[in-house]
Amino acid sequence: MTTSHHATPEAGTKLTTALMGLGVNLLMVAVKLVAGILGHSYALIADAVESSTDVFASVVVWAGLRISQRPADSDYPYGYGKAEPLTVAVVALLLLGAAMGIATAAIHEIVTPLHAPAVWTLVVLVGVVAVKESLFRTVLKVSSETESSLLAADAWHHRSDALTSAAAFFGIVIALWGGPGWESADDWAALFAAGIIGFNGVRFLKQATQALMDRQPEPEVLASILSAANSVPGVRALEKLRVRRAAERLYVDLHVQAAPEMPLQDAHALGGAVKAAIKSAVPRVWDVLIHMEPFVDDAAPPL
Repeated sequence: MTTSHHATPEAGTKLTTALMGLGVNLLMVAVKLVAGILGHSYALIADAVESSTDVFASVVVWAGLRISQRPADSDYPYGYGKAEPLTVAVVALLLLGAAMGIATAAIHEIVTPLHAPAVWTLVVLVGVVAVKESLFRTVLKVSSETESSLLAADAWHHRSDALTSAAAFFGIVIALWGGPGWESADDWAALFAAGIIGFNGVRFLKQATQALMDRQPEPEVLASILSAANSVPGVRALEKLRVRRAAERLYVDLHVQAAPEMPLQDAHALGGAVKAAIKSAVPRVWDVLIHMEPFVDDAAPPL
C-alpha cells in the first residue's frame, strides 16, 4: 500500500531561506576580506576565507534543496530526499577543508613577523557577528518548522561564522591591548576559529552518514507510530517496524497482525486505517507500507 507523492508546502520557504543565506554570505566575504587586508588582520582574512566556503556551501545547499523536492518517479520511487544528507556531507567536507586551510596559514603567520591589526577592524567584526547570529536564528527556526536537516546544517554553518568572527574580535583586542610582542594573538584566534570550524564539519559529516545509512529516527517518533497503529480497532499485534528518512519525510514499513478469520477485504481496510492513523499522528510520515499477518497467539505481548 503506497501513497502518491507531492511537493511539500514548505519547499518554497526552504529555498527562499537558502537564497537569503547565499546573499548574506556574498556580502560578508567582501566586507571581511577588504577589512582584513586594509586592517592587517589575518584572523579577519581567515574569516573571509571561511565565508567564501560559505558562499559555495550556500549554492550547494540551495541545489540540494531543489533536488530533494523533486517528486518521485519511476527511477526514484522513494523520491529525491536523500539529496539532503548528501548535500550535508558536501557542506561538512567544505568545512573540514576550510578548517585545515585556515589552521595551516595561521600557524605560518604565527612564526612570521606581523603588523598589529587596525582598531577599526573591531567594528567590522561586531557587525559581522550580529548579522550572522541573526541569520543563524532565522535559518534554524525555518529548519525546525520544516524538519530539514540540511537547513539545520546551514544554520550552524552561519553560527560557526559568527563564532569565528567573535574569536577574531577577541584576538585583535588582545593584540592591540598587549602591544608589541602580542601581534600573533590575532593568528591564535584564527587557529582557534579553525578548530571550531573543524568540529562542526565532523559533526555534520556524522549526521549525514547516519541519514544515508537509514538510521532509525528518534525513539519518541517510533513510539508515536506504534501508539497510533495500536489504537486502531482490530489490530492484535505489531512487529517489524522499520522507519527511514529522506529529507523531512519518513517512510514506514510495518507488519500488522489481525484475526486469522478476517476476510481479505476487511484486512485491506484495516491496513488502510492503520496507515491513516499513523500519518495523522506523525505528519512527517510520507508513506506507509503495511503487511497484514494472521494473529496466532493471544498471549504474545504487543510491539
